[in-house]
Amino acid sequence: MEICKTVTSLRAWREAAVGRVALVPTMGFLHDGHMSLVRAARADADAVAVSIFVNPAQFGPNEDLDRYPRDMEHDLAKLSEAGVDVVFLPGVAEIYPPGFATRIDVGALATRLEGAHRPGHFAGVATVVCKLFTIVQPHIAFFGRKDAQQLRVIARMTADLNLPVTVAGMPIVREADWLAMSSRNVYLSADERCQALVLSRSLRDAEHRFQEGERRAEVLRRAMRRMIRTAPSATIDYVSVADADTLEEMDSIDRPALVSMAVRIGTTRLIDNTILGD
Repeated sequence: MEICKTVTSLRAWREAAVGRVALVPTMGFLHDGHMSLVRAARADADAVAVSIFVNPAQFGPNEDLDRYPRDMEHDLAKLSEAGVDVVFLPGVAEIYPPGFATRIDVGALATRLEGAHRPGHFAGVATVVCKLFTIVQPHIAFFGRKDAQQLRVIARMTADLNLPVTVAGMPIVREADWLAMSSRNVYLSADERCQALVLSRSLRDAEHRFQEGERRAEVLRRAMRRMIRTAPSATIDYVSVADADTLEEMDSIDRPALVSMAVRIGTTRLIDNTILGD
């Protein structure tokens, strides 16, 4: 497994790569959710590149950039074992050199849900992913569906800019108790981790209500909020039932709906989602 820390060295690897190239962009501290993307990439492509970069441009001033979990030795060992061909491991100055001034605005899609609560977040995401696409030049890139809005923003950017990359969204990977895997789960105390299960329980309740015939979006939102508030440490940022493509809030579920939420359990902010009617 080759490790490249500069754009120049990664491009040299890319020029020598033969066949179909897949990219898995990550911020490191890899868990089984990340590794499911790596396995999908390995099965799809002749060469697999994984990037590890904690992107400061997508963190707000009061967010957890400095304490975001990192374990590079662990990550590299897992990627080597998984048969990854190259790891792109740039420093901040390599991605954002002095004088860097460009940001990608994906429009209204990036201002809803996460975008409303984390201003500028998706400009940071879209900009760094666009850079990774142009540096690595993959044929396909793999992303997890837990970050549902991120996946839609990246797909929109890729289509709008005619980037020759297929954006593949892969299923959410969950723990045995249905907590969605996240690098931030490590922040949770034992009690908070138990409380965090209200996220997936509320989604399963919404799925059940939908299967039983409920189509009123606000009924689902209210039921989910009630269930989440049974966790003493929970603070809701948002609970949403939105058009799965535009992310506009719905009154009646008459087309595929993204049911999503952002909830703080103690000081740890978690997201989760499901699709209804797909």
